[in-house]
Parts: sequence; structure tokens; C-alpha cells
Amino acid sequence: MGIGAFDSDARGPDAVAYPVPTDLSGMLEMSRAVWVIGVSQRMRWTPVCPFVSEHRFNALLLSTESVPRRSIVDTRQKKSPIMGRDLSRCRSVPTVPKLLGVFGVALMVSACGGGGSGASAPTPPAPPAPPAPPAVTATDAARLLDQATFGVTASDVASVQSTGIDAYISAQLTLPATQYTGYSYTPHTAPADCKSDGSTPPDAASLCARDQYSAFQVQRDFFTHALNKPDQIRQRVAFALSQIMVVSSVEIYEAYGLADFQNILLNDALGNYRTLLQDVTLSPTMGHYLDMANSDQTNPANGTVPNQNYAREVLQLFSIGLVALNQDGSQQLDATGTPIPTYAPPTIEGFAALFTGWTYPPLSGASSNWTNPINFDGQMLAFPNHHQAGTKLLLNGYTVPAGQTPDQDLSNGLDNIFNHPNVGPFIGKQLIQHLVTSNPSPAYVARIAAVFADNGQGVRGDLSAVVRAILEDEEARDAAPAAIFGHLREPAIFITAALRSLGGQSDGVLPRSASSAMGQPIFSPETVFNFYPPSYQIPGTQIIAPEFGIQNAATALARSNFVNTVILQGGAAPSSSVSGSTGTSIGLSAFTGANDNAAMIQALNQTLMHGSLSSDASTIILAAANAAAANSSDPIAPVRAAAYLILTSGQYQVER
Repeated sequence: MGIGAFDSDARGPDAVAYPVPTDLSGMLEMSRAVWVIGVSQRMRWTPVCPFVSEHRFNALLLSTESVPRRSIVDTRQKKSPIMGRDLSRCRSVPTVPKLLGVFGVALMVSACGGGGSGASAPTPPAPPAPPAPPAVTATDAARLLDQATFGVTASDVASVQSTGIDAYISAQLTLPATQYTGYSYTPHTAPADCKSDGSTPPDAASLCARDQYSAFQVQRDFFTHALNKPDQIRQRVAFALSQIMVVSSVEIYEAYGLADFQNILLNDALGNYRTLLQDVTLSPTMGHYLDMANSDQTNPANGTVPNQNYAREVLQLFSIGLVALNQDGSQQLDATGTPIPTYAPPTIEGFAALFTGWTYPPLSGASSNWTNPINFDGQMLAFPNHHQAGTKLLLNGYTVPAGQTPDQDLSNGLDNIFNHPNVGPFIGKQLIQHLVTSNPSPAYVARIAAVFADNGQGVRGDLSAVVRAILEDEEARDAAPAAIFGHLREPAIFITAALRSLGGQSDGVLPRSASSAMGQPIFSPETVFNFYPPSYQIPGTQIIAPEFGIQNAATALARSNFVNTVILQGGAAPSSSVSGSTGTSIGLSAFTGANDNAAMIQALNQTLMHGSLSSDASTIILAAANAAAANSSDPIAPVRAAAYLILTSGQYQVER
């Protein structure tokens, strides 16, 4: 694989010797990127050769094993060490609930009256004031924000430190949803004057096709919302849900249809899962994507049978999965050690029959008829005479009675799914994976499943309570996490985290194309199975690492190319074809004031990695920054060198 490197024209006596690992364990930190520092008149960006096999690298990226090291001198082969040997751990303090457990319950004792003196009993002392929330360090705050937002900012760190973690989350949960606005109905078949003709620059017809019949504008909005809007936790959870309850522009190419569906996820992300399940089921966007819209009852005369697509996917992907689970997420096994399936073909047939009789909402001003024209605005409507009559066998042997309306059947069916014991661990584990770590312990999953089952007030499916529990869990807040704790930043979050943390701005044009190059075209996975499965394992290991399902030579290079563009090349210019375009840029001048490269690297370390960059990596980056300073009069040159090396390192890309 060719990953870019800082290179020097000089070799020989001025070449710098660096320690390198004696095996591949120390090579994980640069995400298969290597770089060379030499003393010369200039530095340039140049590709270099691979030297870590893909599967071996993936297996090592989540490891923190420390290995012996030796020194070599850089040669013409241009190989050099990877940054550091392990992933430094952050310090944190106990969460509020954990701390309160130490104090127990105060015993209130009232005094008795005296003998015949008539003296009143002494007033009991006032109960002690509740303990103040534990102090939150900048490191603790930044780790939380890495997990809960699209990127750490200094203002958010200050907010978490000021209010405490629990109060910050509470405030976030009350913020209204940022909506995708400005989209309106377009006919399913584009008119003649709204088709791309390949003109350069694009003409009006091509722009119409791009803006209304592709994911372009919705993808741009996703990134501008992620970078700028305040409801960060809601947006992160909605993005996670969009990768569980998938629709894709591969099939839903109308921009307004994609926007309408994402608004459902945003509205319901912190509500109740039962509401989310119903809104997704009745979404005409989902109905079109998975063929529930216009699914008709069995009719031998015209050859119709209930479509099974949505019935399969709502069970397999959106709710319970294929295998019965214990509450800690582990599989239930039968007497032979074989996983127990959650359902059989008759269950799929029952749900497929239950989902019949629904069509698109009518167009504005039009009458409603069976098989309304494709329209993604609103909810699907039921037509009882096209709904499968009779009983339907569902999960766990439950049978829907005959003679019910489509709405009654739907309510029974979704309740049957919602109350299945698999939902808590199945959905809870995936939310943990998206927000915190790819490999949560069984105990972590069980704690979240318990909150899904009961939020403490007898309510099942409270997603706000689930998200709070995920972020405040002792495993998420642990100061010394396990070796495989954390996850590779998926492309969209890799992009937004870099821009937000470094005060960047963007109109979304560069991020949408960069994310696609990294293997994650937003809202456009090839199939309903998302960009990568939640169970993806690094080949040859037992390590679950979903995001590595799209990590390969090309996508790893695309990550480095994005950093090269925004850090070394000054970003991307505004696009003349996008209204109000601002381009993409990052401002690094804030890191130049001290005129001290060591202090500058420490500031970047705190900003980007909450102080977790290893000392070995810091030393090597300092050498690069000093070389850049010596070879350029630009005061930002050493900042660019340091920021580039941190952002492309494995220590940064694996969020811990």
C-alpha cells in the first residue's frame, strides 16, 4: 500500500536515527502510514512503500502490547518507525452515581421528650448537603466528548468541566432535533430538464439532477450539521441508528426522501424505541426501500403474495437478530452447543402477511387509492381490502387473531417485536459499538440491556436512558481501559473530529467526497447491511472491529490524503456550483503563539487526543516540527507537520 510520508532529499551523516520495534506490534500506531525525517533544505509529501500486511496490521491496531526496541538509521528504502508502542491511557474520576454509593444513606434520629420538665426536645441537626459532583478534568471531559459528539471543542470541554458529565448529558438530551430542511417533493422519474448531461461546468439540468436526484445535498447537510449544530448527542445517536435501520440512496435517490427518513431518526433518536420502530415501519422511504409499500394479500387470481423483505430485515437487522441472546449479548445454545435461532420461516411468513395493505401517502390535493404514486412525505396509509386476512404466527409462538384491521395487526406485531428479550442486548450493544467501544464486555452489555428493559421508572425502550447509561457506564469512563477498548474512528467521525477540534469550517463538499473515498458514502451503503457488519472480526483474530470492515489500502490512503488536503494544502476552495459555498479550511494559527514546538505539540496533544499521545511519538513529532521550522520561514509550518503526523497516527485514529 502506498501511504504518504514526510520525506527529505538528504541522506548520509545528517540522517536521524529513530528507535523502531523489533516486531510488528509497534507498527500499529501510524495506521500503516510511515514517514521519514531528514535534515535537508525542504520537506515534501511523497508516497512510500508498504511493509505491514493488511490482516496483520488490523489485528495489531487495537493491541497495546509493549515490545523491545532497537535503533536503525534511515536508508534509501525509506522505512521508519511507527509512532509509539502503545495507546496511552487517560485519567478519569468516578461518575456521580458511583461516588454516591460510598456515602450510603444518612440515618435520621429524632430526640424523645424529657421527663416532667416540659422542656422541648433539641432540634435535630440538618441533614448533610448532597455531595458535589466529582471534579471533571479536561481529559475526562474530552474522552466523553469523543464518544458523545462529532468532535471535541474547547468550549464543550469547559462546559463539561463546569457542569459535570451527568448535567452535560441532561442538557444535551433536552435540545431539539436539528432537521434537514429545504427539501420538497419531486416526482420519482426526473423531468427532462432535471437530468445530468455531464456538462462541465454543470448546467442547470445537471445541477437539478445533482441536488434533487442524488444524496449530494443531504450529505452536505449531514456534515454541516455535525460540525456546527448544538444537539451533538442526538445527531451521533441518529447517525448510529441510520447504520442499523438502513435506507440507501442506491435505491432512494430522491433527496427529499432521504431527508425525510433522517428526520425520523433525529426526532426519535432519544425517544422510545417502540415509537422509533413504528415510525420507521410506516415511513414510505423505508416502505419503498424494503418493499412493504404496496405489498398485497395473497391472491391466486392475479398472482400476488405478501412481500417478505421488510419482515426479514426488521427482525434480523432492526430489532432482535438471528440468534437468541442472553442479556449480556452472548448467544443462547441448545443441548448440542448450537445457537438457538430467534425465528423460523413461518414467523417470516406471519410478519409478511401482517405488513400487507399499506401504500404511499397521497400527493397533495390528490385522492387516495391503492398503489398511490411514490411519495415519501408523510406516513403510509392502510387499505383493509388489500390486507391479508386470518391469523399470523409471530415471535415466541404468539398468534395474531383473525379479523383485525391493518392498524391492529401492525400494533400487535410491533409490540411482539418490541417486547422480545433480544432487543435490549441487540440494539444496546450496537449503540455501545458506535459510541464507545467495539468490544464491550458482557457485563457492560448486560447493564445497558437492563436499562433498556426498565429505565428505573418502569418504562421499557427509553433511548435517552440507554444513551445516558452507555456514556456514564464505568467501562466508558474507566481511567485504565482494557487493551482492546475503543474503536477505529469511522470515516465520517474521523473527518468531523479533526475539523471540530482544530476550529475548522466546511460547506460539506470536501467531507462528503472524502468520506466516500474512505469507504463510507453517507446514507449510501450498497446494501441494507450497512457499510460494515457489527460482528466484523479482524481476520485471524477474535477481535471485533466493525469499522475495519472498510479499512483497506485504498481507504487508509484516503484518510491520509484528506489530512494532507486540510493540513498541508490549506483545505479546499469554495465550489462555484454550490450556493453559499465556503470550502473547507482549518485554522492553525492558534498553535503558533508560544514559538515553542514542544509546547505546541503538547497543545495539539491535548486538543486532539486529550493528552494521551505517547512520549515516544511526541519526541519523534518534535523532531519533525523542528525540521520543518528550520526549513521554512512560515510560522505555521511546524504546526502543520505536527498536526499531520498526529492525525494520521494509529494513536489518534483508534479512539480510546
